[in-house]
Amino acid sequence: MSLTNTPRANQLHIGIYGKRNSGKSSLMNAITSQETALVSDVAGTTTDPVYKTMEISGIGPCVFIDTAGFDDVGELGNKRIEKTHEAVRKTDMAIIVFSDTEVEAEAEWIEKLKKANIPIIPVINKTDVLKQISDIQETVKKLTGKEPIRISCKHGEGIDTLLEELRRNVPEDYEAKSITGSLVKEGDIVLLVMPQDIQAPKGRLILPQVQTIRDLLDNKCLVLSATTDKLEEALQSLAKPPALIVTDSQVFQTVYEKKPKESRLTSFSVLFARYKGDIDYYTTSAPAIGTLAKDSHVLVAEACTHAPLAEDIGREKLPRMLRKIAGEELDVQIVSGADFPKDLSGYDLIIQCGACMFNRKYVLNRIEQAKKQNVPMTNYGVAIAYISGILDKIDY
Repeated sequence: MSLTNTPRANQLHIGIYGKRNSGKSSLMNAITSQETALVSDVAGTTTDPVYKTMEISGIGPCVFIDTAGFDDVGELGNKRIEKTHEAVRKTDMAIIVFSDTEVEAEAEWIEKLKKANIPIIPVINKTDVLKQISDIQETVKKLTGKEPIRISCKHGEGIDTLLEELRRNVPEDYEAKSITGSLVKEGDIVLLVMPQDIQAPKGRLILPQVQTIRDLLDNKCLVLSATTDKLEEALQSLAKPPALIVTDSQVFQTVYEKKPKESRLTSFSVLFARYKGDIDYYTTSAPAIGTLAKDSHVLVAEACTHAPLAEDIGREKLPRMLRKIAGEELDVQIVSGADFPKDLSGYDLIIQCGACMFNRKYVLNRIEQAKKQNVPMTNYGVAIAYISGILDKIDY
């Protein structure tokens, strides 16, 4: 096992859940072999969830989430529990830590996790100090239908068994397919159009661009990059048209007008709409843009938090595009990071960014929330393609 700096959003998220003082933080420290989480005999030590990235042989890079006890009390305790609820939305697999035979709280959370189709691994911690372990084991087995793993974090016992159980329970669909795999084949020439304007971070590429380049290299493609003003020169330098052009969504129309007819076209945001979310719901929701009126309400959701710059896509360009369709009075609200309303019923449309900073589980939870409330939801790239009149002419 080794620690990794791979972007957290693409990693398997493993949540550790249990009551206060059940040993969740000690378990996380034992798994990661580091003093990652604060450990104390005082109940309620863990407040906000603690995230730790590591690599597990046979799985790859993972993120462990140490959560607050779901039996917390008081006004502050309720806020901690709410954070634990939020962590569930990001969780691909769950470890439930048991420390006694009173399992009413655990039963409630197990039901919640099962409804979210999250695999559960039961663990009995503190076996070096617990009494009546056999009784606890029998109770847990009856509740979960699984033999719990006995662990002593103090002595390092049971950790290898837990890791092996994690390997066996990895959800088949947690790892979304290749970002570009269905659109390219080995040897294809792929042209990336990446404007380096005021919004581009100084001295580096944005995460979707970096990940797409890596994905194309893994697919044995030949990759050429250019800014929008060098698009024609880039095309002229090639002996044949590129098989695929991936562009920044903001210049969709420009690239579409200049691309060779043989070349297929998509955008980074559209690729991530499929990679991270539900591309079918995004595309079927896009026509809702055409029904917006001046008294409509639109929610624009950004995954990352950043200081907005001039011509910011989510805060300025996209709202301007929408208001040209619906009228200047159109209400466009912006949320960023983990902020996302529970009640979406007041919105006529939700537009999510590419969500490169979120894991797929979290994005799909947002989409499911919109579906249940009958609110159409799309993403930046799909929305701009629709507004540009080329949604039916791009690939995803």
